[in-house]
Amino acid sequence: MKVSGRFGKSQAILLVYIMLVALLVLAEVVAPGFLGLNHMNSVMRQAAFLGIAAIGQTFVILSGGIDLSIASLITLSNVVSAQVMDGKNSNIALSVLIMLAIGICCGIVNGVGIHYLRISPLVMTLGMGSVIQGVAYIYSKGAPKGASAPAITALVTEKILGFLTSPLLISLFLATIAIIVLKYTTLGRYIYSIGTNIVSSKYSGINIPRTLLTIYVVSAVMASLIGLLLIGYTGTSYLDTGNVYTMNSIAAVVIGGTSVLGGVGGYVGTIAGSIIMTIIVGLLAVVRIPISGRLIAQGLVILLILLVYGRASKRA
Repeated sequence: MKVSGRFGKSQAILLVYIMLVALLVLAEVVAPGFLGLNHMNSVMRQAAFLGIAAIGQTFVILSGGIDLSIASLITLSNVVSAQVMDGKNSNIALSVLIMLAIGICCGIVNGVGIHYLRISPLVMTLGMGSVIQGVAYIYSKGAPKGASAPAITALVTEKILGFLTSPLLISLFLATIAIIVLKYTTLGRYIYSIGTNIVSSKYSGINIPRTLLTIYVVSAVMASLIGLLLIGYTGTSYLDTGNVYTMNSIAAVVIGGTSVLGGVGGYVGTIAGSIIMTIIVGLLAVVRIPISGRLIAQGLVILLILLVYGRASKRA
């Protein structure tokens, strides 16, 4: 019996949340106390950062593309914002404006290169990421300076109602917007249509250039926002701040049920995918596996999850 697309999608989302629950149980068994309130606060803060990056990555992958410039954008925003902020609350507004400008400009360049110059998303964003990383090194001269403003530090680290953190609330707010956009707006319909068949989308009257530019600007702005928020988390900036976010955001999106070919999926599953990725990384650190072993184990776990998900999707 053929399963409808809607039911199949619901099955995929259910499966990824079952995986999440199973992983939480496993984490508590392997590392007792892992589900403790304080530790889970830290896990969810990290998941919030990854979830914000995965918003843009979800939009991009749904359209049939990919964004490999996220890590470099996070680093550039982190380095520039910290130096501009320089530990002063009075400089926050300027830092935010610069962060937005960096994201918008880089997103436009990615979109223009992909649509008008016909460069593949993988090559364009990979090359753009390299350029952005180089700019970060030139700007910082290899030694990032500056510090977080007290207000940003308080925003990122202080708890609300004793257990909620601002990054989590910001992530939930942005997640709500992303879900609404994908489900109920014209832009969302255009993203799915382009990801399904860009040629038929063109002949259907969809403004492909505007849609692609919007998608890549959203992805770049989300990355820039993380760079700014991470200053409050670490207190300063680092040249490798964004390194983990590119591959982890892609993994979170795919684990969450979005097809790498585009046109299928959504952000509801990506939320679980982001938490799963964060738990995997955190659990490997808690059990004190060396960094080399963590990378190998993390890759194997991701492949296993994707294999299980892929087979279940085929059966659906």
